[in-house]
Amino acid sequence: MNRGLLAGAVAALVSTSVFAQAKEVTIGYQDMVVPYRMAQEAKALEAATGYKINWKQFGGGGEVIKAMASGAVQVGEVGSAGIAAAVSRGEPLELFWILDDIGDAEALVARKGSGIAKVADLKGKRIAMPFNSTTHFHTMVALDQAKINPADVKILNMRPPEVRAAWQRGDIDATFIWDPVLAEAKKDGAVVITSGQITAATGKATFDGYVANKDWAKANRDFMIKFVKVMADADAKYRDGGKNWKADGAEVKAIAKWSGSKPEDVPAAIALYKFPSAKEQATRWLGGGKAAIAAKALAATAEFQLSQKQIEKTLSDYSAVVNASYAAEVAK
Repeated sequence: MNRGLLAGAVAALVSTSVFAQAKEVTIGYQDMVVPYRMAQEAKALEAATGYKINWKQFGGGGEVIKAMASGAVQVGEVGSAGIAAAVSRGEPLELFWILDDIGDAEALVARKGSGIAKVADLKGKRIAMPFNSTTHFHTMVALDQAKINPADVKILNMRPPEVRAAWQRGDIDATFIWDPVLAEAKKDGAVVITSGQITAATGKATFDGYVANKDWAKANRDFMIKFVKVMADADAKYRDGGKNWKADGAEVKAIAKWSGSKPEDVPAAIALYKFPSAKEQATRWLGGGKAAIAAKALAATAEFQLSQKQIEKTLSDYSAVVNASYAAEVAK
């Protein structure tokens, strides 16, 4: 083979290799009970994009962020508190989709017999949640509202599986958590306050979002748009008929499988969330600059994290880490 042909063959091989690498992505997900789980089960993203999808489940947003920082994960599900902390530290991430508006889907639940009927009763009690999560943020906001010094509460850092085990053993008096653990805690506990109620009282919203490595997303824009379309379609399917989903239905079974929930708990759990449409995300949640719901929520969360010395600085404009363009393209 002459040098020209050899060089051409090598170039072709390199090009093919790069293309193959570009057609594969690792996505980190958690256990939130959301419509998108049925799209995961149906391999809708694989069908829409032609990419090889490596799904990797994590026990908390902090773990997702660490995996993204190492380059092991390119796209991931993270709560607004985790996103605020990561981008404040300078992680090269962009928020591009609101997986859910948490609302009443996260709640502070007290064990029956614990003596906890209101937030102020947490003084001297043991409460668990994942640190640097949306529920950690709202726990602190709730304590501040109730004029309780956090130092007077035994606040324990546990991932959801650990919260479940501690609750079952009777090691904790309360937890501020989400489903599927929330549904289990409610069975022998009582809801004290929800994230939706805290947001209504303070204006400090929380949400779960999808973030991507900025450079990877820019290089795979077509994938990103198709990914958002798949998620938007799943949410639309739930908004259109989700209230009629039954525990033995295919949609509920898929969501239960991917979230680790019990099928009988899914309909009630998913009803606690709100799922903004692509248009709402492009115009109100992600779009709108500093006035966007997401940008304001990240700014408020980061200010709190700074006061708690969880981060060293805040950004002057959190809309700089929000990309509404994919949602805008889908909303056309």
